[in-house]
Amino acid sequence: MTFRPPQSLRRFDAGSGVNVLEYELMAERADALGRHGLKVEKAIAALNGFDPQKGQPEERERLLDEAADAVWAFFIQREICGLRDSRDAVRRYGIPKEVMARLGIVRKR
Repeated sequence: MTFRPPQSLRRFDAGSGVNVLEYELMAERADALGRHGLKVEKAIAALNGFDPQKGQPEERERLLDEAADAVWAFFIQREICGLRDSRDAVRRYGIPKEVMARLGIVRKR
């Protein structure tokens, strides 16, 4: 029995160093996308877990800013991976409109 790689991987011929490098770069991009997705999940969970009865308004603003930064970095990484449409990610991660409105804003530190 012989093994043939899937057609999607055929362009990565093991004999060519360039193709091996392309494969490694694709793997790194996918790994980075996964890490950014986890950061988005964590930031959105922290924002959703905020209790306005116990917390200060400044704390919520900080959580909004952190979530917006995480989502912005995630969207950039998605574009690097060739994923241009972010609507699916917004639905999947439950990104609030309040966070979406803050994307790309540069704040004074």
